[in-house]
Amino acid sequence: MSVESARRFLHTLPHVVETLQWGDNLVFWVGDKAVGGKMFALINLEKDGRGVLSFAAGPELYAELLEREGFLPAPYFARIFWVAMQSWSAARPVELEELLRHAHTLVQGTLPPKAVKALALKPAALRALIRENRAAAEKRAAKKSSTRP
Repeated sequence: MSVESARRFLHTLPHVVETLQWGDNLVFWVGDKAVGGKMFALINLEKDGRGVLSFAAGPELYAELLEREGFLPAPYFARIFWVAMQSWSAARPVELEELLRHAHTLVQGTLPPKAVKALALKPAALRALIRENRAAAEKRAAKKSSTRP
């Protein structure tokens, strides 16, 4: 698998949103952050030795994967049972799709009720809610920065 084939697969999963964060990291969310979505996978585009792909594994799978060659605790996320793959060859493409599907399902099961309700909306209503929530967040941030000395 590669960056592009992983991206294509991740976008086939329900309610996936992709962002670019923390330098050159593609972050994949179940639901938009503006409605309470949570991240479940991260593709590291930098050649920094932190692995090419990190994802939520859960406690049992986390321990199992760490016993395998090519998997290590994900930097910054190991405490919440995320693993990082050192290279794209650490898992076969079919197996990797299964692991990413598991990560998506695992995180989707932890979404707050507000996010679950938002994701059940029709697409146009969901887009409107996301715009509204982002505008409200920007307004709060502007107000907060204007009150600082």
